[in-house]
Amino acid sequence: MRRRLRIGVLYSRVRVEEKWIFWAMEKRGLDYERLDDRAVSFDLEKPAPWREFDAVLERSISYTSGLNALRILNAFGVPTVNTAAVAQVCGDKLMTGAALARAGLPQPHTVIAFTPEAALEAIETMGYPVVLKPVVGSWGRLLAKINDRDAAEAILEHKATLGSVQHSVFYIQEYIHKPGRDIRAIVVGDRVLTAIYRKSEHWITNTARGGEGEVCPLTPEIEALCLAAAQAVGGGLLAVDLVEHPQKGLLVNEINHTMEFHMAQPVSGVDIADEIVNYTIEIAKKAT
Repeated sequence: MRRRLRIGVLYSRVRVEEKWIFWAMEKRGLDYERLDDRAVSFDLEKPAPWREFDAVLERSISYTSGLNALRILNAFGVPTVNTAAVAQVCGDKLMTGAALARAGLPQPHTVIAFTPEAALEAIETMGYPVVLKPVVGSWGRLLAKINDRDAAEAILEHKATLGSVQHSVFYIQEYIHKPGRDIRAIVVGDRVLTAIYRKSEHWITNTARGGEGEVCPLTPEIEALCLAAAQAVGGGLLAVDLVEHPQKGLLVNEINHTMEFHMAQPVSGVDIADEIVNYTIEIAKKAT
């Protein structure tokens, strides 16, 4: 007789998404454990307790905590959703962009520089306006739309003065005159579950910044591009964010490996939490 699967869920806070995931697991009668990443610790000489999990679903808010936990779990031989390799790429915009470029997929024109002087020269060459982004970050934080040289010099000086590792890489993108929205598509394995428009009068359309949701029809073009983007970063359980460029068409903007879906689930009517649990069970079964 096959033993019951044991699933771990690594989380930082119980947001609405985690409540939905826990509820989906409880409805199935799954043997699961809630693992608060603020309380857990890993003894590298004692992997046995962690190997009792058939899979661990990572839902950490902190990219650093989540990534390092995944690295340790994968080193212990514990299957995770997503893998550390996928999390490392998706959590770093530079690595995501490089993966998309390697796969030949369309994305916003992006230039990377490592000094304020090189960054200013790149911005002047690209032409204003441009968008300066942190390499690691979420929820639309620390994004800057730079409209002229004065603003560029001021923002670059601020980043250089702050001096942290995060501010030492200058990630510069073209500003896209999108139609007041972007597209978030939810990818689970080899399927695109659903997609929504995130709409806002502000140029930042993240739902964390007040963006509103609306169902986006899943066209063959959207599905093909999202699946190719997911494959380019290693695949798994992902949110692929697309922008509509007035000349270039659909571009892949970002890929998120621990996506929020508090708007996508009710707007689309798709039970994303249940699909996440389904996928986690699939990963666990493959390993047993």
